[in-house]
Amino acid sequence: MDPIVEVVALLLGFIGWVMVGVALPNRYWKTSTVDGNVITTSTLYENLWMSCATDSTGVHNCREFPSLLALSGYLQASRALMITAIILGTFGLVTTLIGMQCCKAAEDNPNLKGKMAGTGGVFFLLQGLCTMISVSWYAFNITRDFFNPLHPGTKYELGEGLYIGWCSGILAICAGVCLMFSCKSNSDDGKHASAYPYQPSRGTVYSAGVSSRKDAQSTYDKNAYV
Repeated sequence: MDPIVEVVALLLGFIGWVMVGVALPNRYWKTSTVDGNVITTSTLYENLWMSCATDSTGVHNCREFPSLLALSGYLQASRALMITAIILGTFGLVTTLIGMQCCKAAEDNPNLKGKMAGTGGVFFLLQGLCTMISVSWYAFNITRDFFNPLHPGTKYELGEGLYIGWCSGILAICAGVCLMFSCKSNSDDGKHASAYPYQPSRGTVYSAGVSSRKDAQSTYDKNAYV
């Protein structure tokens, strides 16, 4: 595997993993502004854990969601997927570091190191998919309620936490694809190299054949005289 590809993939995966950790506790997954006079104008915003409001004076009031079982299904699924993405990203970083050529771990077994790097790519790819599914599912519910004229509650818009999550998912997927395709190309090169085993030169085989025939002829001549 190309060391430059390894470093770039590791860097992309690390940035994506950090951005997942930033997006998960971010308060602005969806926002809405309630207009009024100077005193009553306020901004409402929510994330996976709490609902908050701030007025024109800058006072913030947050309320955590009281019960896990009372939450919507997509909200529970988004929590689980984001936490899973962080765990998968952690495994991806560890396995990719072990599989890099500059790492001293298992340096006597390059085949194992290549497999470790490819496994890290799979973890990064799964991390990106989990993040994209979680963020996109959450955004779908926001847009569905926003464009529904019969929706009785407050209509929200997409917040910055969703954009951070999308960027994180794209970076993690790119890191996983780079590692997986690099390992695949290396394995293909090894197969082509092993398909042509070493063969001795024709001259050597011919000389051996000639000498054996000469020995047989001399033996036959001696037996003929006897």
